Amino acid sequence: MEETISLRNLFQVLRKRLWLIILITIIVATISGVISFFVLTPVYESKTQILVNQAKNDEQLYNAQTVQTNVQLISTYNDIIKSPAILDKVIKELKLDRSAQSLSGQIQVTNAQNSQVAQIVVQDTSAKRATEIANMTASVFKKEVPKIMNVDNVSVLSKATLGESASPVKPQPLLNIAIAAVVGLIVGVGLSFLLEYLDNTLKTEQDIENLLELPVMGVITTIKDVPKVTNVQRPDVTARVPQRGETLGS
Repeated sequence: MEETISLRNLFQVLRKRLWLIILITIIVATISGVISFFVLTPVYESKTQILVNQAKNDEQLYNAQTVQTNVQLISTYNDIIKSPAILDKVIKELKLDRSAQSLSGQIQVTNAQNSQVAQIVVQDTSAKRATEIANMTASVFKKEVPKIMNVDNVSVLSKATLGESASPVKPQPLLNIAIAAVVGLIVGVGLSFLLEYLDNTLKTEQDIENLLELPVMGVITTIKDVPKVTNVQRPDVTARVPQRGETLGS
């Protein structure tokens, strides 16, 4: 019984402060939409693929040990691609106004498990510049890796291309608004329960019974406001001062 009453009270609190929950949700979602559409700078993404393979003859192409060696080398190549030895040359070729460390934060190198193909992913506020950085990074790495590792087993599998209608990968306004709406809903519900917890005023007879643990013997009904008594106008009385020689009655 207590659990049912408690659950009912929870729904009563939500119903009583439903306007507050809806208001907070709308405000938070609106702020998120404004920031996503008008404040945050769109970021574009471009990808290029490189192949790590020492294919000097047909036998070596399908040699399992050689393939495994190439796969293990990709982990090393991932670090080399994001190193200043490669990125400094990319910055110089493209005349970028940023450091190698800053450019490294824009580049991500990934590869599937047991795959000889590595993918260079570049994110930038310009779709054209992201494509140029991706292609130049792959080109410079292919040129410099024989000097660094004393091996020549890297080839560019596919170059990054700039689409006619490139769309940003972030921010994602609809996703941000949805997340903000959920957060606003949670905040609104939490604030409603907090206000209800801090409200210690007595509003109903049940509140008095719960506080005093005594039955209510009587209730005073609400007394309506008594209308004010309007002023009654008295007839005008004109007083005249008697002249000399006149009596008061004349």
